[in-house]
Amino acid sequence: MSVIHLLFICSRNKWRSLTAETIFQGVGGHEVRSAGTEENARIKVNAGHIGWADLIFVMEKKHVRRLQSKFSSEIAGKQVVCLHIPDEFEYMNEDLIGLLQSTVLPYVEPSSE
Repeated sequence: MSVIHLLFICSRNKWRSLTAETIFQGVGGHEVRSAGTEENARIKVNAGHIGWADLIFVMEKKHVRRLQSKFSSEIAGKQVVCLHIPDEFEYMNEDLIGLLQSTVLPYVEPSSE
């Protein structure tokens, strides 16, 4: 099975997407990166991130809208999954990890077919 590049996006790339990058790095042999949509993000998402990613996970609907407005051509044909995880968790929060695992694993685990 080929390596899948997973990109996780939140607002500031400090808590949600960074937690996702940390817990999913190497799972199933996938490569993982994270970025934020805000000007003051730890790592600000750019066209290179979008181009690199096979599968993009965003935490909220507003992140989908920001990607569509800034990277409409790069995002065309990419699968973007909104996880609907609100900005109320700190880095590596147990509840956040549980939410991420329950929402992301169905997309990244090899199917049992």
